[in-house]
Amino acid sequence: MSRGPARIAPSVLAADFSRLGEELRAIEQAGADWVHLDVMDGHFVPNITLGPFIVEAVKRSTGLPLDVHLMIEAPERYIDDFVRAGANTVGVQVETCPHLHRTVGQIHNAGARACVVLNPGTPASAVDVVLPDVDQVLVMTVNPGFGGQKFIESQLPKIESLRARIDKLGLDIALEVDGGIASETIARAAASGADVFVAGTAVFGAPDYAEAIQSLRRLADDA
Repeated sequence: MSRGPARIAPSVLAADFSRLGEELRAIEQAGADWVHLDVMDGHFVPNITLGPFIVEAVKRSTGLPLDVHLMIEAPERYIDDFVRAGANTVGVQVETCPHLHRTVGQIHNAGARACVVLNPGTPASAVDVVLPDVDQVLVMTVNPGFGGQKFIESQLPKIESLRARIDKLGLDIALEVDGGIASETIARAAASGADVFVAGTAVFGAPDYAEAIQSLRRLADDA
C-alpha cells in the first residue's frame, strides 16, 4: 500500500470542554498533527455538538490545522461559516450531498481543503466521481454520532479499495479513518492504506497525551 507518514488527529469531542484551551495546548505540545472537530446537527446523526463559534475559539487556542467534519444535513449552507471560523479542511458526508461535485468546489472556493466522508454502509465507489477533485477521503469506522464506539472491522476492505483507487489514479489524497481508533486497531487501518487517524478517547482518555500519540503513530508507521 502506498501511504504517507501517519498523522494523528485527536478528536475534540473527547476533550474536557471545561478547560478546552488547556486541552488543545496539551495535544499540540504532545505532538498531535491536526485537531479534529465533529459538527453534529441532531438530524443527520442523533447528537448535537458544536458550531462555528467553537471552531473559532479552537482556532484561537492552537496553531494546529483544524480538520472539521460536518455530520449535518445541507452542509453547503454552513461551509463558508466554518471556513471563516478557521477550518483548514472541511469534510462533508456524501450521503447529505446530492450535488457532491458542486459542494467540493464550494469548499475549495471558500479556501479550505475538501474532504468527502463515507458512512459504514456507503460503498467506496460513491466517491469515484470526485476523487480527482478532493484532498482527503474519510472512512467512518463506526456509525457517526457518538464517541467511544467499537471499530467496525468490515470497513478495512473499503479502506483498501480506496487506497487502490487513489494510487491507481496517482493522486495525492489523504486517506483518513475515524471511529474506534486505538492501539488495538490502528495498525490494521494503516496496513489497509489509511494515513490519517482520528483518535478521541485513545488520546484524551490517556494519562499521558504525548505517550499516547507517539504510540499510535509508531503502531501506524510500523504496520
